[in-house]
Amino acid sequence: MKKTGAEILIECLIKEGVDTIFGYPGGAVLPIYDALFKAPIKHILVRHEQGGVHAADGYARASGKVGVCLVTSGPGATNTVTGIATAYMDSIPLVILTGQVPTAMIGNDAFQEADIVGITRPCTKHNYLVRDINDLSTIIKEAFYIASTGKPGPVLIDLPKDVMAASTIFKYPEKVHIRGYQPTYEGHIGQVKKASDALMAAKRPILFIGGGIILSSAYKELLELSEFTHTPVTTTLMGLGGFPSDHPLSLGMCGMHGTFSSNMALTNTDLIIGIGARFDDRVTGKVDEFATGAKIVHIDIDPTSISKNIPAHIPIVGDAKDVLKKLIGLLKKEKKNWKKDNQEWLNQVEEWKVTHPLSYKQGKNIIKPQYVIEQIHEVTKGEAIITTEVGQNQMWTAQYYKFKRPRTLLTSGGLGTMGYGFPAAIGAQVAFPDKIVFDIAGDGSIQMNIQELATAVQYRLPVKVAILNNSFLGMVRQWQELFYNKRYSYSCMECQPDFVKLAEAYGAVGLRVENPDDVKKALKEAIEIPKPVLIDFIVDREENVYPMVPAGKPISEMLLV
Repeated sequence: MKKTGAEILIECLIKEGVDTIFGYPGGAVLPIYDALFKAPIKHILVRHEQGGVHAADGYARASGKVGVCLVTSGPGATNTVTGIATAYMDSIPLVILTGQVPTAMIGNDAFQEADIVGITRPCTKHNYLVRDINDLSTIIKEAFYIASTGKPGPVLIDLPKDVMAASTIFKYPEKVHIRGYQPTYEGHIGQVKKASDALMAAKRPILFIGGGIILSSAYKELLELSEFTHTPVTTTLMGLGGFPSDHPLSLGMCGMHGTFSSNMALTNTDLIIGIGARFDDRVTGKVDEFATGAKIVHIDIDPTSISKNIPAHIPIVGDAKDVLKKLIGLLKKEKKNWKKDNQEWLNQVEEWKVTHPLSYKQGKNIIKPQYVIEQIHEVTKGEAIITTEVGQNQMWTAQYYKFKRPRTLLTSGGLGTMGYGFPAAIGAQVAFPDKIVFDIAGDGSIQMNIQELATAVQYRLPVKVAILNNSFLGMVRQWQELFYNKRYSYSCMECQPDFVKLAEAYGAVGLRVENPDDVKKALKEAIEIPKPVLIDFIVDREENVYPMVPAGKPISEMLLV
């Protein structure tokens, strides 16, 4: 029996286990939407295509599944680019379906035509333009395989309208083989043995983890390795939740706004075992002075990431879970009193933690943003899914919310995308309707996708938004204060909406909090309300994020106050 291209697409999505699509219809995708009308797939109608991709991204990060977004051609497709680039930088598995003008019109500047394949080539793991309906099912199968294997990432499929309307016999490939794409999952045992020997010999070792620990589900192996060898752990922003933040061996986040103990440990270590981390500029600071006395073991499934920024003495290409299992197996065969041998190093690390903890002073009359985040952690008992926008709100969240489990922090790490957090929270709430989901936002970034309040209300998604409202683009203002002699050039948000009234206009609940004594009460009230709630916390206007490593400085040179 023949099926149309649109029907084949929907059948393929069902076979790939897709239960939710985030999308926005338009002329070029009307055949798809018609086929979707009676399909057993939930469709979430977003209010902007960028919000749709971010929501699919949040769904993917929270659930571990491939997120799917469907948009129309031209501006519908181009509006997805920021979301695609966000997912690409953070290695998030997405399949983005874009409509396209009929194949005969491609290249003729037709109405709502855009070369989305060309536009997104630098920010997708792979992309396709489907020209023949007979290739459609194979392309869809390949797209999901590419998006979810190896180093995950977004894959775009451009779907001309005539291909969606054409018909053919539906054949679904059970397997795909892509020549030239064979991810390496198993770490070379010889290289793993070198890492084992290096850890046996080290006096001041540290485990440095990134988002790859979470993507590979290697957090149990990481915990076992750390506890067995009594080795402290520091994380990148993307690695938060991959190791319990309240564990005695946890040093917290490292880098530009990392903890004193993390940055000093990285500076003084003699062995870094980097796992699923890129050693990016936010972590290393001045590259020439990063961990100059350390041997570097770098474990990553992506060979192009190894030694890209910091040269690795022992490179290991492979899945973190496989490599850590092998490493633990080798270490358990050795006779070594790990706790005794590492005790001096552990004492030093503990001293850094005790003498220079994260700190702030909460007064009686003005709310400190750090206090809000600590109270969110307390009322949710650390069990919520937290999304963030970008800027000060993001860094305070990383510092003061103690993430105990993987996939509970959803944030734009590599691209630093303002407007990410709220639609990502919607995606997470769709994936886990019974969990508490909080978006911690700034008053600037929340306005970039605040229209998605309508989406949350329409689908009865009880997402909570905590706005840390300082009437500034906070991180921009902080840099202007510290490095531009307090010339606050266009960073003051002088004309702000009444967020409470705005929430109510969308059909959500709005709350405003101006007194520190009312913070916890408002948070508890918000959690009890079975609707989207936006809480406008009026916080200290000129509070800064500390520690802070100035640009171009080594991570040992932190501004602490």
